[in-house]
Amino acid sequence: MGGAVSAGEDNDELIDNLKEAQYIRTELVEQAFRAIDRADYYLEEFKDNAYKDLAWKHGNIHLSAPCIYSEVMEALDLQPGLSFLNLGSGTGYLSSMVGLILGPFGVNHGVELHSDVIEYAKQKLDFFIKTSDSFDKFEFCEPSFVTGNCLEISPDCTQYDRVYCGAGVQKEHEDYMKNLLKVGGILVMPLEEKPNQADSGKSRLVHLPPVAVRSLQDLARIAIRGTIKKIIHQETMSRSGNGLKNPPKFKRRRVRRRRMETIVFLDKEVFASRISNPSDDNNNSEDMEDEREEEEEAKPSELKPDPPVNFLREKVLSLPLPDPLKYYLLYYREK
Repeated sequence: MGGAVSAGEDNDELIDNLKEAQYIRTELVEQAFRAIDRADYYLEEFKDNAYKDLAWKHGNIHLSAPCIYSEVMEALDLQPGLSFLNLGSGTGYLSSMVGLILGPFGVNHGVELHSDVIEYAKQKLDFFIKTSDSFDKFEFCEPSFVTGNCLEISPDCTQYDRVYCGAGVQKEHEDYMKNLLKVGGILVMPLEEKPNQADSGKSRLVHLPPVAVRSLQDLARIAIRGTIKKIIHQETMSRSGNGLKNPPKFKRRRVRRRRMETIVFLDKEVFASRISNPSDDNNNSEDMEDEREEEEEAKPSELKPDPPVNFLREKVLSLPLPDPLKYYLLYYREK
């Protein structure tokens, strides 16, 4: 499935197209989609197709079409602090976007049948945490993945606020899926479709990760990072005058000057003559200059834009703290 919207040149353009087609309708979902580049979850040789609204499969690795993921994210009605279970978590792309919304006090679990896909998802998650500037713009609920058949989850598992199953679910398993859900929760899944017949090997119960309480040290890190972000926001507001950006530059309106024509009447005959206005030469020069300026403005800038500044990282590194503590506050990120 897919192909509902036009392909984008990059991740932002893909999101623009999804918004225009009303697949993305809320700000939280839009922010999550923009924060994680879909191409990062593709193998290098297939990245040319990353911004098309199409599903992608290579071996056991699978990504649904962007329009499907956006519909799922909107339907789940995600909020900070909720618990989420992703059945068939795959590459972890969806789980990571969900984690950006759940925040540090949410729960984010995934079950995936194929162990090689679990390893792929962990690599992509590690890459996101260590290298993406988006990580520092959010408080992230890191997903945890376990290998197993989602129809063999231990009956003593915790229930979740939100559950998503990407594979087709037969009617006979509908109640099983609903039992994974808390009262008042939301379950999103395709129903009454024939599921893929995959050999899961020897049947065994799947034990989901425990819902762990964060350590005092981890809570302190979350609080410190949150405080620094507030300070950065206040400083930005102060510099820009309550958040107002620099006033837009208005293009000077170009007035086209016309030559003055003078007609001289001599008795009954008409003698027509063009008499130059003394300022004509200057006006022509100004017109040409204006045209050159407009052409220059129309040309795309050949200079590359400055890379975005990670203000949180800069602020942490400037603090009078021991280096190990700074690196802890930065989650030992590579940039």
